[in-house]
Amino acid sequence: MKRILLKVCFILFFSATITAQNNEIYSIEVYTFDQLEELLQQENNTTYVINFWATWCAPCVKELPYFLALDEEHGDKNIEVILVSLDFPSKLNSDLTPFVVKNRVKSPVILLDAPNENEWIPKVDESWSGALPATVIFNKNKRSFFEQSFTKEELYNQVNKFVKIL
Repeated sequence: MKRILLKVCFILFFSATITAQNNEIYSIEVYTFDQLEELLQQENNTTYVINFWATWCAPCVKELPYFLALDEEHGDKNIEVILVSLDFPSKLNSDLTPFVVKNRVKSPVILLDAPNENEWIPKVDESWSGALPATVIFNKNKRSFFEQSFTKEELYNQVNKFVKIL
C-alpha cells in the first residue's frame, strides 16, 4: 500500500518498466530534484530511509543488501526504504535497469535526473560533500544524514533511533 501511495503522490516524468524472466515487474521512476525534494520534506507517520547510490559505486553496491533487508524485514513498521540512483540518465536501460533486475531489488528505485549537483546537494544536507553512498533517515520528528557506508548492524541501529526494530 505504501509503495502504491508513493507512486500516486508524485508526478512521473519518465519511467522504465521491465518484466524479468520470473514475471516480476521492476519499475524505475525518473525524478527531477523538485520531485525528490517533495519526498524529502514529508511530515507524516512514516520513517523514510533514502539511500543515494549508484551502480558504479562499489561501497554502495556492497551495502545495498542491508537496505533491501531492512525494507523486507521491517517495511511493515511504517518504514519506507527508497533507493535514489545517481547513475547517468542515459544509463537507465543499459546499466541501472539490468542491475535492479539482476539483484531483484524490491524497494522503490528512483533515478535522479538533476545535473546541477552544486545546486541540489546542499538542499539534501548542507554537510554533504556529494560523495556516495549517502543516506537520509527522517520522519516528522527527527532527521539524520550520513555520508558513509553502513554495515547491516549500523544501519539497523540508526533506523532503530527513529522506530523500534531491534
